[in-house]
Amino acid sequence: MVRVRFAPSPTGPLHIGGVRTALYNYLFARQNGGKMILRIEDTDQNRFVPGAEQYIIEALDWLGIQFDEGVHIGGPYGPYRQSDRKAMYRQYAEQLIRDGWAYYAFDKPEALETKRKEYEAQKKTFQYDCNTRLQMENSLSLGMEEAQRRIDAGEPYVVRFQFPDNIDITVHDMIRGDVTMNSRLLDDKVLFKSDGMPTYHLANIVDDHTMDITHVIRGEEWLPSAPLHVMLYKAFGWEDTMPRFAHLPLLLKPEGNGKLSKRDGDRLGFPVFPLEWHDPKSGEISSGYRERGYLPQAVVNMLALMGWNPGTEQEIMSMDELIKLFNVEHISKNGAKFNLDKAKWFQHEYFQMLSDKEVAAYLQKELDARGITASHDYVVKVAGMMKERITFPSDLWETCCYFFEAPTEYNEKDVAKRWTPDMHIHMAKVIEILNTVPFEHDAIHKALLDDYIAANGLNTGKVMNSLRIAVVGRTVGPDMITLILTIGKEETIRRVERAIEKIRVNS
Repeated sequence: MVRVRFAPSPTGPLHIGGVRTALYNYLFARQNGGKMILRIEDTDQNRFVPGAEQYIIEALDWLGIQFDEGVHIGGPYGPYRQSDRKAMYRQYAEQLIRDGWAYYAFDKPEALETKRKEYEAQKKTFQYDCNTRLQMENSLSLGMEEAQRRIDAGEPYVVRFQFPDNIDITVHDMIRGDVTMNSRLLDDKVLFKSDGMPTYHLANIVDDHTMDITHVIRGEEWLPSAPLHVMLYKAFGWEDTMPRFAHLPLLLKPEGNGKLSKRDGDRLGFPVFPLEWHDPKSGEISSGYRERGYLPQAVVNMLALMGWNPGTEQEIMSMDELIKLFNVEHISKNGAKFNLDKAKWFQHEYFQMLSDKEVAAYLQKELDARGITASHDYVVKVAGMMKERITFPSDLWETCCYFFEAPTEYNEKDVAKRWTPDMHIHMAKVIEILNTVPFEHDAIHKALLDDYIAANGLNTGKVMNSLRIAVVGRTVGPDMITLILTIGKEETIRRVERAIEKIRVNS
C-alpha cells in the first residue's frame, strides 16, 4: 500500500510552499488508494515555537487536506511526534557506529570555528568529511577506547555519518530522473546531537522505515541531503524497502528570482501563510489566506497548478478532479513563480460557484457588524444579484451597501459630469413616472426610457446616471430599473427627492 507523510517542523507558521507539498502528498495518496500521515519533526528543540503544531493542523484541516494517521488522530505506527520517539533513535545511531558507518565526534564549537577560519585564510571552505575527519577530535582519530573514556566522563559528543571515500551515490528521483553525487563532495553530517536528540537526517530515515513510508515527496531544498539518506538506507540494510523520492520545485517570488518569502508578501501585499499567524515571541501578526477571505478550494486549486499541470487547458478543478488527474511525472523541474493576479482570479471563480444563500451568509455578517436589519429573503436576493462583482467577502459591503442604506453624500466627480443644472426637473419626472405607472420592469422601462427620455431627445446616459447618483451616490451598480425594483418604490422616491434637494443646493 502507498504510504506518504507530510512531516513539518513546528518552528513557526506553515509556509504556502509547505502547504503545496502536503497537497501533492495528499493527491498522490488518494489517487493510489494509499494512506496520508502527519508526522511532526520537532528534533530541533531550540527552534520550537509554541502553537506552531496546532497551527499546522488547523491550516491543513481548513484546506481539506485529510490525514489517515498522525499526531492529532493517532494510528498504528505512532507516536507521530519525534520528541515522543526520542528513546528509539539512540539505538540506531549506535548500530551505525558498531557497523562502521558512523563515529563519535567531540569537537567543541570553538575548535570548529577556528578550523573554518584557517581554511578561510587560505581561501578555502572547511568541510568535515573524509579528507578532514582524521584532523579532528573523534573516535576515528582518537580510537574507540579514548572515545569511550570521554563518553564515560560525561564529555559532550555528537554522532556523525562516515561517508566512504570517493564513491558515486545515485538518487532515483521521480521528477528529475537520476541525480548522482560523489561522496567527496559531501560532509559527514551530524546524525545525533549532544542533547540526546537525533537530527532530521537520522530521525526521518528511521521514522520513514518504521512507518513503512513508500514515497517521499518533499521540497527540492532536501535534494542535496538525499545522497546521505540513500546511504543511510544502505547502512541500515534497508535498501529493498527504501521509498521512492520526488523533490518538488520551489515556489518563487513573483519576479521569479529566489524562493517566495514572507518579506515578498509584506512588500507586495499578499499572504504567504494559509492562516493568520501571531508570533508568540515578537507579537508580530502575519496575514493569512483564510483571514483575507480566500476560499480554501481556491487556494488548493491555485497551489496545485503552481508546478504541476494536468496536460490539458483545464484550470478549475475540484479536489476530486485533482486527485483523479494528478501525476507526479507532470510536475515541473523548474520553480513556479507566484502570481497574485492569478490567485485572485481563482478566488473570484470559486466565489461565483457559491450559492446565493452562501454569499448571503457572508453579507449578513457585514450587516450584523453594522447593526443593519434586513429580511433573509432580501439579503439572499441582493447577494445573488451582486455576486458576480465580488471576489472577496470583504468586497460585499462596499459593493452592496446602497441596497441597505441611502447615500448621504454624492460623488463630486460623478455629479460634475452628469448632473446638469436642469437635472432636478428630470428627476422630478422620474418620481412622477414611478407614482403613476405599474411598478414592474417593462412598464417603468417604457415610461422612463421610451416615452420620456427618447421622446424628448434627452441624453440617456446623463439622465440614467444622474438617477443612479441619486439612488446609489455614485455611478456604479446593476441595471437601474432592477435596482429600483429591488429597493422599492417608496425608498427610491425618498432617495431621489433627497438628491433633488441636496444636489440642487450644491450646484
